[in-house]
Amino acid sequence: MRVLVVEDEVRLAQTLRRGLELEGFVVQTARDGAEGLWLARENPFDVIVLDIMLPQLSGYEVVRRLRARDVSTPVLVLTAKDGDYDLADALELGADDYLTKPFSFVVLIARLHALLRRRATPQQPALLRADDLVLDQAQRTVHRGGDLLTLTPREFGLLRFFLRHKGIAVTKTEILQNVWDAHYDGPENVVEVYVGYLRKKIDAPYGRNSIETLRGVGYRMVDPGPVAAEQL
Repeated sequence: MRVLVVEDEVRLAQTLRRGLELEGFVVQTARDGAEGLWLARENPFDVIVLDIMLPQLSGYEVVRRLRARDVSTPVLVLTAKDGDYDLADALELGADDYLTKPFSFVVLIARLHALLRRRATPQQPALLRADDLVLDQAQRTVHRGGDLLTLTPREFGLLRFFLRHKGIAVTKTEILQNVWDAHYDGPENVVEVYVGYLRKKIDAPYGRNSIETLRGVGYRMVDPGPVAAEQL
C-alpha cells in the first residue's frame, strides 16, 4: 500500500517513514504543503498522512484543494492543535480522520488500516485470490488452502501487487516502483530474490506454480497448476 507523508518536521517524517515501511507500506514524503499537494494530485496513493501546520500551504488548504479536484484518497491529519473547532475544520474540509501530537504509532497504524478497510471497493476487494491462495488485505493474512502462511512485510506487499494484477505481465521496474519505492535506485535483481522467497513459501510446499517468469518482460501471477518435482 502506498502512503504519502506530508510533514515538515524532519525527524518525525523520518521516523514515520521507517515505521511505515516496516509495516509493509511504500512511503513517499513531502516537506511542505505545495509539494504534498502536487504529489497527491499526480500519483496514486492508498492513504495520505498530512500535518496541519505546514510551510507554503497548510494542511487545511491541501485537503480543500484535493477535494475540489475530486481526489478521494483518504486523508489522516496530524495536528498539535487539540481544539474542537480546529479538528472540525479539518473534517469539514474533507479529512477522513485525525490524530493529535504526540500520538501512538500503534494507534496510527490501526487508524490507517481502518481507513483502508473503509475504502475497499469491488475493484479492490478485501480478499485477493489465485486458486486456493487467499490474501486478506484488511487482516494482513495469507492462506494456502487451510494453512496460514508467514510472510515478511516486503513479501506480503509483493504478493499483494501480483494478486492485484493477476493475469497481467508486470516488469521489474513496475514492481520496484510499487512495492519498494518510486525512487529506488538499487539493483533490480532484488526482485528476483524476493520472488524466490515467495515461491518457497506459497508454491514449493504445495507443488504449485503461481508466479510465472516471462523472459525479457518480468512476471505474471496466475491461478496455479501443478508443477513437476524437478521444478520445485
